[in-house]
Amino acid sequence: MIEVKVKKNEPVDRALKRLKKKIKDEGVLDSVRSRRYFIPKSETKKKKKQIAYYAQLMQEYKNK
Repeated sequence: MIEVKVKKNEPVDRALKRLKKKIKDEGVLDSVRSRRYFIPKSETKKKKKQIAYYAQLMQEYKNK
């Protein structure tokens, strides 16, 4: 669980900003969003394959 302690004389806005940064760095929100709906294994494999293909194209493009 992510915790952020508010320091003495620290505005709450700054503590919220630190909390949001920690959540983003750990990828908590992304994992929650991805688990919102059930996605079959076949679709996840297909998506990974598409991402790998695109990454390979970009790598070849950079090497030219």
